[in-house]
Amino acid sequence: MDKKVALIGSGNAFFKDEGLGLYGAKYIKENYDFSPTIEIVDGGTLGFKLMPLLQEFDEVIIINTASDETLDIGTISIKTTDEFLDGSLIKKTANEVEIAEMLQICSLTEAMAETTVISMVPKDIISVEVALSSEIEALWMEYIGVTLDKLKSLGIKVTKKNKECTLQTVLDIFANPSIEHSRGF
Repeated sequence: MDKKVALIGSGNAFFKDEGLGLYGAKYIKENYDFSPTIEIVDGGTLGFKLMPLLQEFDEVIIINTASDETLDIGTISIKTTDEFLDGSLIKKTANEVEIAEMLQICSLTEAMAETTVISMVPKDIISVEVALSSEIEALWMEYIGVTLDKLKSLGIKVTKKNKECTLQTVLDIFANPSIEHSRGF
């Protein structure tokens, strides 16, 4: 029996690097096929509304930013549910606090997905702009690669699609919602 796997892009697309997880999920959805199939979710800043996914799926990967100022900009971290639950992680944004609280609540239930959070330390989550800072953009494919490697480690076959959707196209989709409606998330 195949595991049910969900990839959730989390963050706020309107605050520059804070949208990294959303941009990443969309980029992966547009550029790769998966066998068995996975669910790719625009988690935005939904926080607690994502709780049913943690109970419906066997494995959940959340991609977002991490506001840990003790790490260099662009540092990629991979954290498990247990690391979130031990209380040692720095949680500065509302999104980080909600994810941690959601994991804590779900850990008390009988059914909870094995959850991995893949984060990158952003440079700019203040500017109101659908974009990535040049430092984060330079590490874009490394971040995508880490996420795809995690999916592969779960036994998911990842196949590149023939037609490439660029990072700029993804940013344009988030900046112009009418494009999104024609392409879907």
